[in-house]
Amino acid sequence: MSDMNAESPAPSLVPGGRRRHRRVRQSGGGVRRALVLALAVPVASVALSGPSAFAVDKGIGTTAKDTAEPGPDDQHMVTNLESRVVDQRLGSQVSGVVLDAESDATLWDHDGATALMPASNVKLATATAALTVLGPDHRFTTKVVYGDGTLTLVGGGDRTLTTADLAELAKAAADGLRAAGLASVKVAVDDSLFPEPTLADGWNTDYYPDSVAPVRALVVDGHGVQDTSLDAGQVFAGQLTANGVTVAGDVTRATAGPHDVPVARHRSAPLSDAVRTMLKKSDNDIAETLLRMTALGAGRPATFEGGTEVVRQVLSRRYGVSLTRFEMYDGSGLSRADRIPAATLAQILELLTEERHARTLGSVLDGLPVSGEAGSTLGPEWGRFDDVNSRCAVGKVHAKTGTLTGAIALSGLTQGKDGKWKVFSFIENGSTAAPNDIKDAMDGLAATVNGCWA
Repeated sequence: MSDMNAESPAPSLVPGGRRRHRRVRQSGGGVRRALVLALAVPVASVALSGPSAFAVDKGIGTTAKDTAEPGPDDQHMVTNLESRVVDQRLGSQVSGVVLDAESDATLWDHDGATALMPASNVKLATATAALTVLGPDHRFTTKVVYGDGTLTLVGGGDRTLTTADLAELAKAAADGLRAAGLASVKVAVDDSLFPEPTLADGWNTDYYPDSVAPVRALVVDGHGVQDTSLDAGQVFAGQLTANGVTVAGDVTRATAGPHDVPVARHRSAPLSDAVRTMLKKSDNDIAETLLRMTALGAGRPATFEGGTEVVRQVLSRRYGVSLTRFEMYDGSGLSRADRIPAATLAQILELLTEERHARTLGSVLDGLPVSGEAGSTLGPEWGRFDDVNSRCAVGKVHAKTGTLTGAIALSGLTQGKDGKWKVFSFIENGSTAAPNDIKDAMDGLAATVNGCWA
Protein backbone atom coordinates (compact mmCIF):
# COMPACT_ATOMS: atom_id res chain seq x y z
CA MET A 1 0.00 0.00 0.00
CA SER A 2 1.29 3.44 -0.83
CA ASP A 3 0.74 6.06 1.87
CA MET A 4 -2.90 7.05 2.29
CA ASN A 5 -5.61 5.68 0.02
CA ALA A 6 -7.44 8.11 -0.24
CA GLU A 7 -6.75 25.60 -3.53
CA SER A 8 -5.67 28.51 -4.87
CA PRO A 9 -3.52 30.68 -7.15
CA ALA A 10 -0.05 29.54 -8.12
CA PRO A 11 2.61 30.63 -5.64
CA SER A 12 4.21 33.95 -6.29
CA LEU A 13 7.93 33.80 -6.79
CA VAL A 14 9.78 37.07 -6.96
CA PRO A 15 11.29 37.50 -10.45
CA GLY A 16 15.03 37.53 -10.67
CA GLY A 17 17.81 35.86 -12.56
CA ARG A 18 17.83 32.68 -14.55
CA ARG A 19 20.02 29.66 -14.62
CA ARG A 20 20.59 26.54 -16.60
CA HIS A 21 19.43 23.39 -14.89
CA ARG A 22 22.24 21.00 -14.23
CA ARG A 23 22.59 17.34 -13.54
CA VAL A 24 23.26 16.24 -10.00
CA ARG A 25 26.92 15.58 -9.32
CA GLN A 26 29.35 15.37 -6.44
CA SER A 27 29.97 18.32 -4.15
CA GLY A 28 32.07 21.27 -5.21
CA GLY A 29 30.99 22.34 -8.70
CA GLY A 30 28.18 24.32 -10.20
CA VAL A 31 26.80 27.63 -11.27
CA ARG A 32 25.96 29.74 -8.26
CA ARG A 33 22.50 31.22 -7.95
CA ALA A 34 21.69 34.08 -5.62
CA LEU A 35 18.60 32.32 -4.32
CA VAL A 36 16.75 33.23 -1.17
CA LEU A 37 13.69 31.26 -0.14
CA ALA A 38 11.81 32.70 2.80
CA LEU A 39 9.45 30.48 4.75
CA ALA A 40 7.41 31.37 7.79
CA VAL A 41 4.51 28.92 8.19
CA PRO A 42 3.78 27.75 11.74
CA VAL A 43 2.55 24.19 11.51
CA ALA A 44 -0.63 25.04 13.38
CA SER A 45 -1.70 27.36 10.59
CA VAL A 46 -0.47 25.46 7.55
CA ALA A 47 -3.02 25.97 4.77
CA LEU A 48 -3.83 23.61 1.95
CA SER A 49 -4.37 26.60 -0.31
CA GLY A 50 -3.32 30.19 -0.70
CA PRO A 51 -0.07 31.82 -1.75
CA SER A 52 3.06 29.75 -1.51
CA ALA A 53 5.12 30.06 1.64
CA PHE A 54 8.19 30.27 -0.55
CA ALA A 55 9.54 33.41 -2.18
CA VAL A 56 12.49 33.47 -4.55
CA ASP A 57 14.89 36.25 -5.44
CA LYS A 58 17.56 35.22 -7.90
CA GLY A 59 20.43 37.42 -8.87
CA ILE A 60 21.61 37.76 -12.45
CA GLY A 61 25.02 36.74 -13.58
CA THR A 62 26.50 35.86 -10.19
CA THR A 63 28.84 32.91 -10.14
CA ALA A 64 30.81 30.96 -7.60
CA LYS A 65 34.10 29.16 -7.80
CA ASP A 66 33.70 25.64 -9.09
CA THR A 67 35.76 24.43 -6.16
CA ALA A 68 33.72 26.24 -3.50
CA GLU A 69 33.81 24.30 -0.24
CA PRO A 70 30.72 23.78 1.91
CA GLY A 71 30.45 26.00 4.97
CA PRO A 72 30.88 24.72 8.52
CA ASP A 73 27.13 24.13 8.98
CA ASP A 74 26.98 22.02 5.84
CA GLN A 75 30.12 20.14 6.81
CA HIS A 76 28.56 19.32 10.18
CA MET A 77 25.35 18.22 8.44
CA VAL A 78 27.29 15.93 6.11
CA THR A 79 29.18 14.39 9.01
CA ASN A 80 25.93 13.67 10.81
CA LEU A 81 24.30 12.23 7.70
CA GLU A 82 27.23 9.87 7.17
CA SER A 83 26.75 8.41 10.64
CA ARG A 84 22.96 8.43 10.64
CA VAL A 85 22.39 6.91 7.21
CA VAL A 86 23.84 3.64 8.53
CA ASP A 87 21.14 3.46 11.21
CA GLN A 88 20.17 -0.21 11.42
CA ARG A 89 16.50 0.73 11.10
CA LEU A 90 17.14 1.88 7.53
CA GLY A 91 18.71 -1.39 6.46
CA SER A 92 21.51 -1.76 3.94
CA GLN A 93 19.79 -0.45 0.79
CA VAL A 94 19.67 3.30 1.28
CA SER A 95 20.01 6.02 -1.34
CA GLY A 96 20.28 9.69 -0.46
CA VAL A 97 21.14 13.08 -1.94
CA VAL A 98 21.23 16.61 -0.54
CA LEU A 99 21.53 19.62 -2.85
CA ASP A 100 22.17 23.24 -1.94
CA ALA A 101 19.58 25.38 -3.73
CA GLU A 102 21.79 28.47 -3.67
CA SER A 103 25.23 27.23 -4.65
CA ASP A 104 24.03 24.61 -7.13
CA ALA A 105 26.21 22.03 -5.38
CA THR A 106 25.55 18.46 -4.35
CA LEU A 107 26.42 18.60 -0.66
CA TRP A 108 25.99 14.91 0.11
CA ASP A 109 25.53 11.82 -2.00
CA HIS A 110 25.09 8.33 -0.61
CA ASP A 111 24.52 5.98 -3.55
CA GLY A 112 22.31 8.70 -5.03
CA ALA A 113 22.49 7.20 -8.53
CA THR A 114 21.21 3.83 -7.34
CA ALA A 115 17.68 3.19 -8.60
CA LEU A 116 15.38 1.96 -5.84
CA MET A 117 11.65 1.41 -5.52
CA PRO A 118 10.39 4.96 -4.76
CA ALA A 119 6.78 4.22 -3.77
CA SER A 120 4.62 7.37 -3.85
CA ASN A 121 7.54 9.64 -4.66
CA VAL A 122 6.57 8.71 -8.23
CA LYS A 123 3.72 11.20 -7.82
CA LEU A 124 6.28 14.02 -8.05
CA ALA A 125 6.99 13.00 -11.65
CA THR A 126 3.30 12.52 -12.42
CA ALA A 127 2.40 15.96 -11.08
CA THR A 128 5.23 17.67 -12.93
CA ALA A 129 4.19 16.16 -16.26
CA ALA A 130 0.46 16.81 -15.77
CA LEU A 131 0.98 20.48 -14.93
CA THR A 132 3.40 20.94 -17.82
CA VAL A 133 1.26 19.26 -20.48
CA LEU A 134 -2.21 20.38 -19.36
CA GLY A 135 -1.39 23.58 -17.50
CA PRO A 136 -2.29 24.43 -13.88
CA ASP A 137 -5.58 26.10 -14.93
CA HIS A 138 -6.86 23.09 -16.88
CA ARG A 139 -10.34 21.89 -15.87
CA PHE A 140 -12.01 18.54 -16.48
CA THR A 141 -15.54 18.50 -17.91
CA THR A 142 -18.33 16.04 -17.08
CA LYS A 143 -21.31 16.26 -19.44
CA VAL A 144 -24.91 15.09 -19.73
CA VAL A 145 -26.37 14.55 -23.21
CA TYR A 146 -29.76 13.33 -24.41
CA GLY A 147 -30.74 11.11 -27.28
CA ASP A 148 -33.37 8.48 -28.03
CA GLY A 149 -34.96 8.63 -24.60
CA THR A 150 -31.65 8.29 -22.75
CA LEU A 151 -29.64 10.70 -20.65
CA THR A 152 -25.97 9.80 -20.85
CA LEU A 153 -23.49 10.91 -18.22
CA VAL A 154 -20.16 11.39 -20.01
CA GLY A 155 -16.99 11.09 -17.95
CA GLY A 156 -14.18 13.57 -18.55
CA GLY A 157 -11.49 12.31 -16.19
CA ASP A 158 -12.56 14.39 -13.17
CA ARG A 159 -11.43 12.38 -10.14
CA THR A 160 -12.81 15.10 -7.82
CA LEU A 161 -16.44 14.91 -9.00
CA THR A 162 -18.91 14.92 -6.07
CA THR A 163 -22.51 14.00 -5.42
CA ALA A 164 -23.24 17.71 -5.14
CA ASP A 165 -21.87 18.19 -8.67
CA LEU A 166 -24.07 15.39 -9.98
CA ALA A 167 -27.05 16.93 -8.18
CA GLU A 168 -26.51 20.16 -10.13
CA LEU A 169 -26.28 18.22 -13.40
CA ALA A 170 -29.43 16.25 -12.52
CA LYS A 171 -31.39 19.41 -11.71
CA ALA A 172 -30.43 21.01 -15.03
CA ALA A 173 -31.33 17.80 -16.87
CA ALA A 174 -34.68 17.51 -15.04
CA ASP A 175 -35.55 21.10 -15.89
CA GLY A 176 -34.78 20.42 -19.53
CA LEU A 177 -36.84 17.25 -19.62
CA ARG A 178 -39.84 18.98 -18.09
CA ALA A 179 -39.52 21.82 -20.59
CA ALA A 180 -39.64 19.20 -23.34
CA GLY A 181 -42.70 17.50 -21.79
CA LEU A 182 -40.78 14.38 -20.71
CA ALA A 183 -41.20 12.74 -17.32
CA SER A 184 -39.35 9.44 -17.82
CA VAL A 185 -35.87 8.65 -19.13
CA LYS A 186 -33.26 5.93 -19.26
CA VAL A 187 -29.77 6.59 -17.85
CA ALA A 188 -26.44 5.47 -19.29
CA VAL A 189 -22.80 6.25 -18.56
CA ASP A 190 -20.07 6.87 -21.12
CA ASP A 191 -16.54 6.34 -19.80
CA SER A 192 -15.00 5.65 -23.22
CA LEU A 193 -12.43 8.42 -22.75
CA PHE A 194 -10.23 5.75 -21.13
CA PRO A 195 -9.82 2.17 -22.34
CA GLU A 196 -10.94 -0.76 -20.21
CA PRO A 197 -8.95 -0.79 -16.94
CA THR A 198 -5.88 -3.01 -16.67
CA LEU A 199 -3.27 -3.75 -14.03
CA ALA A 200 0.03 -1.91 -14.38
CA ASP A 201 3.27 -3.83 -14.45
CA GLY A 202 4.17 -4.43 -10.82
CA TRP A 203 0.61 -4.11 -9.47
CA ASN A 204 -0.80 -6.79 -7.23
CA THR A 205 -4.32 -7.98 -7.95
CA ASP A 206 -5.35 -7.25 -4.37
CA TYR A 207 -4.74 -3.51 -4.88
CA TYR A 208 -8.33 -3.29 -6.19
CA PRO A 209 -10.31 -1.47 -4.97
CA ASP A 210 -8.84 -0.34 -1.62
CA SER A 211 -5.37 0.88 -2.59
CA VAL A 212 -6.55 2.03 -6.01
CA ALA A 213 -9.76 1.62 -8.00
CA PRO A 214 -9.78 0.39 -11.60
CA VAL A 215 -8.95 3.55 -13.54
CA ARG A 216 -12.03 4.89 -15.33
CA ALA A 217 -12.99 8.31 -16.68
CA LEU A 218 -16.02 8.65 -14.41
CA VAL A 219 -16.17 8.47 -10.61
CA VAL A 220 -18.06 10.23 -7.82
CA ASP A 221 -16.88 11.12 -4.31
CA GLY A 222 -13.71 9.10 -4.86
CA HIS A 223 -15.64 5.88 -4.28
CA GLY A 224 -13.35 2.87 -4.12
CA VAL A 225 -15.45 0.39 -6.05
CA GLN A 226 -14.81 -1.95 -8.96
CA ASP A 227 -16.94 -0.04 -11.45
CA THR A 228 -16.78 3.66 -10.58
CA SER A 229 -18.63 4.63 -13.77
CA LEU A 230 -21.80 2.62 -13.12
CA ASP A 231 -21.61 3.73 -9.50
CA ALA A 232 -21.57 7.39 -10.59
CA GLY A 233 -24.44 6.70 -12.98
CA GLN A 234 -26.50 5.25 -10.16
CA VAL A 235 -25.86 8.32 -7.99
CA PHE A 236 -26.88 10.52 -10.93
CA ALA A 237 -30.04 8.47 -11.45
CA GLY A 238 -30.90 8.89 -7.79
CA GLN A 239 -30.54 12.64 -8.11
CA LEU A 240 -32.84 12.62 -11.14
CA THR A 241 -35.44 10.74 -9.13
CA ALA A 242 -35.10 13.30 -6.35
CA ASN A 243 -35.93 15.94 -8.97
CA GLY A 244 -39.14 14.22 -9.99
CA VAL A 245 -37.86 12.32 -13.04
CA THR A 246 -38.75 8.64 -13.46
CA VAL A 247 -35.68 6.58 -14.32
CA ALA A 248 -36.63 3.55 -16.40
CA GLY A 249 -34.60 0.36 -15.92
CA ASP A 250 -31.03 -0.04 -14.69
CA VAL A 251 -28.12 2.26 -15.45
CA THR A 252 -26.20 0.91 -18.45
CA ARG A 253 -22.92 1.64 -20.18
CA ALA A 254 -23.10 3.26 -23.63
CA THR A 255 -21.25 5.64 -25.92
CA ALA A 256 -22.81 9.04 -26.49
CA GLY A 257 -23.90 9.54 -30.09
CA PRO A 258 -22.71 12.40 -32.31
CA HIS A 259 -26.24 13.76 -32.57
CA ASP A 260 -27.06 13.61 -28.86
CA VAL A 261 -28.21 16.96 -27.50
CA PRO A 262 -26.03 18.64 -24.82
CA VAL A 263 -28.08 19.08 -21.64
CA ALA A 264 -25.67 20.12 -18.87
CA ARG A 265 -22.01 20.14 -17.97
CA HIS A 266 -19.81 20.50 -14.91
CA ARG A 267 -16.26 21.84 -14.94
CA SER A 268 -13.87 20.81 -12.18
CA ALA A 269 -11.69 23.07 -10.08
CA PRO A 270 -8.30 23.82 -11.69
CA LEU A 271 -5.78 21.03 -12.10
CA SER A 272 -3.54 22.78 -9.59
CA ASP A 273 -6.11 22.01 -6.87
CA ALA A 274 -6.16 18.33 -7.77
CA VAL A 275 -2.36 18.21 -7.68
CA ARG A 276 -2.28 19.72 -4.20
CA THR A 277 -4.80 17.19 -2.93
CA MET A 278 -2.99 14.31 -4.61
CA LEU A 279 0.31 15.21 -2.96
CA LYS A 280 -1.02 16.18 0.49
CA LYS A 281 -2.98 12.94 0.84
CA SER A 282 -0.92 10.79 -1.55
CA ASP A 283 -4.11 9.94 -3.45
CA ASN A 284 -3.38 7.02 -5.77
CA ASP A 285 -6.62 7.38 -7.74
CA ILE A 286 -6.03 11.02 -8.62
CA ALA A 287 -2.48 10.14 -9.68
CA GLU A 288 -3.57 7.39 -12.07
CA THR A 289 -6.33 9.54 -13.56
CA LEU A 290 -3.91 12.43 -14.11
CA LEU A 291 -1.46 10.08 -15.81
CA ARG A 292 -4.12 9.18 -18.39
CA MET A 293 -5.29 12.75 -18.89
CA THR A 294 -1.67 13.82 -19.37
CA ALA A 295 -1.27 11.16 -22.03
CA LEU A 296 -4.39 12.38 -23.84
CA GLY A 297 -3.18 15.97 -23.57
CA ALA A 298 0.00 15.00 -25.37
CA GLY A 299 -1.82 13.01 -28.05
CA ARG A 300 -0.97 9.59 -26.61
CA PRO A 301 -3.28 6.70 -25.63
CA ALA A 302 -4.81 6.97 -22.16
CA THR A 303 -2.87 3.97 -20.85
CA PHE A 304 -0.08 3.35 -18.36
CA GLU A 305 2.34 3.11 -21.25
CA GLY A 306 1.10 6.27 -22.94
CA GLY A 307 1.20 8.25 -19.73
CA THR A 308 4.64 7.16 -18.55
CA GLU A 309 6.07 7.83 -22.01
CA VAL A 310 4.87 11.43 -21.75
CA VAL A 311 6.29 11.76 -18.23
CA ARG A 312 9.69 10.67 -19.47
CA GLN A 313 9.59 13.12 -22.36
CA VAL A 314 8.55 16.02 -20.15
CA LEU A 315 11.22 15.35 -17.55
CA SER A 316 14.06 14.84 -20.00
CA ARG A 317 13.23 17.16 -22.90
CA ARG A 318 11.44 19.98 -21.12
CA TYR A 319 13.43 20.09 -17.89
CA GLY A 320 16.69 18.28 -18.57
CA VAL A 321 16.20 15.79 -15.74
CA SER A 322 18.42 12.73 -16.01
CA LEU A 323 16.51 9.51 -16.66
CA THR A 324 19.45 7.17 -16.17
CA ARG A 325 18.11 4.03 -14.45
CA PHE A 326 14.64 5.62 -14.36
CA GLU A 327 11.83 3.05 -14.61
CA MET A 328 8.21 4.14 -14.19
CA TYR A 329 5.18 1.94 -14.85
CA ASP A 330 2.31 3.81 -13.23
CA GLY A 331 1.37 7.26 -11.97
CA SER A 332 0.96 6.53 -8.26
CA GLY A 333 4.07 4.58 -7.32
CA LEU A 334 2.11 1.45 -6.36
CA SER A 335 4.05 -0.53 -8.93
CA ARG A 336 6.73 -2.71 -7.42
CA ALA A 337 8.58 -2.47 -10.72
CA ASP A 338 9.13 1.30 -10.45
CA ARG A 339 12.76 2.33 -9.93
CA ILE A 340 13.99 5.93 -9.55
CA PRO A 341 17.33 7.17 -8.16
CA ALA A 342 17.24 9.65 -5.29
CA ALA A 343 19.35 11.94 -7.47
CA THR A 344 16.56 12.09 -10.07
CA LEU A 345 13.89 12.87 -7.48
CA ALA A 346 16.10 15.65 -6.15
CA GLN A 347 16.41 17.09 -9.65
CA ILE A 348 12.63 17.13 -10.03
CA LEU A 349 12.24 18.92 -6.70
CA GLU A 350 14.99 21.38 -7.54
CA LEU A 351 12.83 22.67 -10.38
CA LEU A 352 10.55 24.11 -7.70
CA THR A 353 13.28 26.54 -6.61
CA GLU A 354 13.48 28.14 -10.06
CA GLU A 355 11.34 31.22 -10.61
CA ARG A 356 10.79 30.43 -14.29
CA HIS A 357 8.85 27.27 -13.34
CA ALA A 358 6.77 28.85 -10.56
CA ARG A 359 3.66 29.50 -12.62
CA THR A 360 3.53 25.94 -13.93
CA LEU A 361 4.82 23.89 -11.01
CA GLY A 362 3.83 26.02 -8.03
CA SER A 363 1.09 23.65 -6.91
CA VAL A 364 3.67 20.87 -6.49
CA LEU A 365 5.48 23.07 -4.00
CA ASP A 366 2.28 24.01 -2.22
CA GLY A 367 1.09 20.40 -2.23
CA LEU A 368 4.11 18.94 -0.45
CA PRO A 369 3.08 17.78 3.02
CA VAL A 370 4.63 19.77 5.87
CA SER A 371 6.13 18.00 8.86
CA GLY A 372 3.47 17.87 11.56
CA GLU A 373 0.65 19.04 9.25
CA ALA A 374 -2.58 17.34 10.26
CA GLY A 375 -4.48 15.88 7.33
CA SER A 376 -1.35 15.22 5.29
CA THR A 377 0.88 12.17 5.11
CA LEU A 378 3.37 13.92 7.41
CA GLY A 379 0.70 14.58 10.04
CA PRO A 380 0.77 13.43 13.66
CA GLU A 381 -1.94 10.90 12.91
CA TRP A 382 0.70 9.04 10.90
CA GLY A 383 3.34 9.25 13.62
CA ARG A 384 5.66 11.52 11.64
CA PHE A 385 8.24 13.86 13.16
CA ASP A 386 7.16 12.93 16.67
CA ASP A 387 10.27 11.37 18.23
CA VAL A 388 13.01 13.03 20.25
CA ASN A 389 15.30 13.53 17.26
CA SER A 390 12.89 14.80 14.61
CA ARG A 391 10.33 16.69 16.67
CA CYS A 392 12.45 19.82 16.34
CA ALA A 393 11.72 19.88 12.58
CA VAL A 394 7.94 20.14 12.88
CA GLY A 395 6.76 22.84 10.47
CA LYS A 396 10.16 23.05 8.81
CA VAL A 397 10.19 20.22 6.26
CA HIS A 398 8.17 20.12 3.03
CA ALA A 399 8.35 16.62 1.60
CA LYS A 400 6.59 13.86 -0.32
CA THR A 401 6.27 10.60 1.49
CA GLY A 402 6.38 7.14 -0.02
CA THR A 403 5.38 3.86 1.62
CA LEU A 404 5.15 0.35 0.21
CA THR A 405 5.95 -2.96 1.80
CA GLY A 406 9.74 -3.01 1.59
CA ALA A 407 10.15 0.60 0.48
CA ILE A 408 9.98 3.94 2.30
CA ALA A 409 10.97 7.30 0.79
CA LEU A 410 11.00 10.95 1.78
CA SER A 411 11.95 13.70 -0.68
CA GLY A 412 11.56 17.43 -0.27
CA LEU A 413 12.97 20.76 0.83
CA THR A 414 14.00 22.33 4.12
CA GLN A 415 15.95 25.34 5.26
CA GLY A 416 19.38 24.40 6.64
CA LYS A 417 21.02 25.71 9.77
CA ASP A 418 22.90 28.20 7.60
CA GLY A 419 19.57 29.67 6.47
CA LYS A 420 19.93 28.31 2.93
CA TRP A 421 17.46 25.99 1.28
CA LYS A 422 18.35 22.35 0.74
CA VAL A 423 16.73 19.81 -1.55
CA PHE A 424 16.90 16.22 -0.34
CA SER A 425 15.77 12.73 -1.27
CA PHE A 426 16.07 9.59 0.82
CA ILE A 427 14.91 6.10 -0.22
CA GLU A 428 15.31 2.78 1.55
CA ASN A 429 14.40 -0.66 0.26
CA GLY A 430 14.31 -3.96 2.07
CA SER A 431 14.66 -2.96 5.71
CA THR A 432 13.27 -5.54 8.11
CA ALA A 433 12.59 -2.99 10.85
CA ALA A 434 9.05 -1.98 11.75
CA PRO A 435 7.69 0.61 9.27
CA ASN A 436 7.18 3.22 12.00
CA ASP A 437 10.77 2.78 13.13
CA ILE A 438 12.00 3.22 9.57
CA LYS A 439 9.95 6.39 9.20
CA ASP A 440 11.38 7.75 12.46
CA ALA A 441 14.88 7.18 11.12
CA MET A 442 13.94 8.80 7.80
CA ASP A 443 12.43 11.82 9.59
CA GLY A 444 15.67 12.05 11.51
CA LEU A 445 17.62 12.39 8.28
CA ALA A 446 15.37 15.29 7.22
CA ALA A 447 15.84 16.91 10.64
CA THR A 448 19.58 16.52 10.13
CA VAL A 449 19.39 18.37 6.81
CA ASN A 450 17.38 21.08 8.54
CA GLY A 451 20.10 21.26 11.18
CA CYS A 452 17.78 21.27 14.18
CA TRP A 453 19.01 17.79 15.08
CA ALA A 454 22.64 18.77 15.33
